[in-house]
Amino acid sequence: MRAMLLCAGLSTRLGPLGAAIPKPLLPVCDLPILRYGIALLTAHGIRDIVINLHHRGELFREELGDGSALGARIHYVEEPVILGTGGGLKNALRLLDPDGTDEPFLSMNGKLIFDLDVAALLAAIDPAAVGTLVVRRVPDARAWGAIQVGAGDRVTDMLGEGAHMFCGVHVLRPSTVRRLPDGEACMIRQGYLPWLRAGELIKAFDAGDVYFQEHSIPARYLQSSLDLLAGARLRHPPAAPLRGVDESAHVHPTARIQHPVRIGPGSHVGEGASVGPGAVVGAHAIVEPGAVLERAVVWPRTRVSGTVRDAIVTSQGLVPASPVRVPG
Repeated sequence: MRAMLLCAGLSTRLGPLGAAIPKPLLPVCDLPILRYGIALLTAHGIRDIVINLHHRGELFREELGDGSALGARIHYVEEPVILGTGGGLKNALRLLDPDGTDEPFLSMNGKLIFDLDVAALLAAIDPAAVGTLVVRRVPDARAWGAIQVGAGDRVTDMLGEGAHMFCGVHVLRPSTVRRLPDGEACMIRQGYLPWLRAGELIKAFDAGDVYFQEHSIPARYLQSSLDLLAGARLRHPPAAPLRGVDESAHVHPTARIQHPVRIGPGSHVGEGASVGPGAVVGAHAIVEPGAVLERAVVWPRTRVSGTVRDAIVTSQGLVPASPVRVPG
């Protein structure tokens, strides 16, 4: 099976964070978000991965290369004009279906950290369905674009009533994507919703009570690092430490480290500084003497001083972000 990671958005809701780095490359516990999605896919034997690029596309190539270091074969497709969740898939069909065999593929938003049981999802696929959407039950489903699920896991409504949210992961066939209009298209509004109203079968797969986080706003981005520091369960994490002090980090003997923390390789923590609980210091970052970090993320190669709580520190400045969980 092949997969596509959707990464061509502008990340505008993240403000200065998204302007500096595309959302799928934001560091969570000092690793780009996209590394988590790739680790999930390769752990389930999905190695041929397509990534669409628009905003700062060169950063993806620099970070991931051809994917071989991550056990993947990564193919890139450029989107000079953003085509949306459906149009992006249609634009990539030559890579998703190179042999014309119309085998199903998995599409996943590149902004997710998700402990999804991909094997169970694939085992639940109904070949008669035009698509299978991964959903989860949340108390405010309408705010997320509600999905209504009926008997036999059949989707009966979208963007109306329902108790579930669509998680940004689905399985479908290239022949289904070819039915979308050319150019910009939303997979839900120009695809699944009109097909549902025409009586076609769309199935839902409930992901259950597993870890899920998307990173569209600074608060959720900060919360993600705090969750993983606190031990949120990921059955297939990236092959790199998410917690602890890297052996190449330099921590002054008088600095106070309050776990959980992640202090990355080559970083420096100065005299009398206090780091944690709930703090990430990125690779080669510098924590000045006397600085205080709590519930904070310091990006790689960034210098930080003073007291920082509930915030992200980048080379362009500090972004406040009270952590908040996704409901459910």
